[in-house]
Amino acid sequence: MEATTLAVADSPTLSPEINEIRQRTSAIVTEEIIPNENLLRRDAPDSGELRGRIQERVKAEGLWAPHLPIEYGGMGVGFLGHAYMNEVLAWSPFSNPLFGVVAPDSGNQTILIKYGTEEQKKQWLEPSIRGEIRSCYSMTEPDQPGSDPYSIQTRATRDGDEWVINGRKWFTSGAHRAAFAIVMCRTEEEDGEGGVRDKMTQIIVPTDAPGFNIIRSVPVWGHDGDHCEIDYDNVRVPVTNQLGRTGSGHQAAQDRLGAGRVFHCMNSVGQMWRAFDVMMQRVMTRNVHGGPMQDKQFIQGFIADSYIDIQSARLMTIHCAERIDAGVNARSDISAIKIAVPAAFERVVDRAIQVYGAKGVSTDTPLEGMYRGARTLRILDGPDEVHRIVIAKNVLRRYRDGMSWDFGA
Repeated sequence: MEATTLAVADSPTLSPEINEIRQRTSAIVTEEIIPNENLLRRDAPDSGELRGRIQERVKAEGLWAPHLPIEYGGMGVGFLGHAYMNEVLAWSPFSNPLFGVVAPDSGNQTILIKYGTEEQKKQWLEPSIRGEIRSCYSMTEPDQPGSDPYSIQTRATRDGDEWVINGRKWFTSGAHRAAFAIVMCRTEEEDGEGGVRDKMTQIIVPTDAPGFNIIRSVPVWGHDGDHCEIDYDNVRVPVTNQLGRTGSGHQAAQDRLGAGRVFHCMNSVGQMWRAFDVMMQRVMTRNVHGGPMQDKQFIQGFIADSYIDIQSARLMTIHCAERIDAGVNARSDISAIKIAVPAAFERVVDRAIQVYGAKGVSTDTPLEGMYRGARTLRILDGPDEVHRIVIAKNVLRRYRDGMSWDFGA
């Protein structure tokens, strides 16, 4: 397959600073990462040297860790700046780590910055930012619907100055190499009426703590992955390991997931953009049934439909990001992009695969990996059905209050 050239023009609606960041990001992705994807994918012996060289260029150009504020060694580019940058990084699955954004560490770092104590930051956040330790995020459970965080059964019980944690989690990505996990637990809190009620609390758990038992890595799409199933068996940690006040875990999770959904969608837009480019390379160079593929009306329909999918998905996501950045309630917008963008992503990649035929499902193109990611994304961060219910409830609430829905807001 021909090398891909990422064409990023300045946008008149963006600040000069963000336009410049996108241009410099595009140059590194195009010149350094995409041409070396096969080497990076194989994790060849000399790929470490390549990674180091690319990371040095990223740091030299001030593009390292866009999710972190300046005081923690990041770019301090802000939410919108990171979202626009993520669209460009998404052209290659190897870009984010090379720019210092390594999931799930990046999300954990953001939560620690907002909710962590100074002691927690010194012990866990700062070594994580320096790359000395890795982390994982442990929320989803095998026996409870991940779409309902209130159904979580992993419980932390107070015993003197310790939390005692019992439960089972899975799809805890990166647990094998993590030094600590942020664990979502059910805890008890006084209800103000002489009783107690269950609420959610996030607690830092060192992975070498007795009772932290990795059962297996859960295979995904037939491939051994990095998503671990973990048994928490009377795991004891100091009470000082909890993040924020007792009962604030659900809000912390929403802080993480709301922004994360925007970043996932901008990432999807970037991958759609590349899938479209890959498809166009094929239709411009392939002859089938007596003529160029680009002249076939079926193919022209694919081109038009993918163009429409990408443009609409991108504009919806940008609108949502702008509302979040402005501090406006964007709950319905977040749910809308969570439904629409992965579905559009799946359609765009599916058309590109169809254009390539057998080659499209091989690893000779990035399409097969994109397709698996797009389908998985319709489940991650809450299944589409739950987000449809959220939108409907929000709309109905306004109409029941005698108002209409303002699509211009």
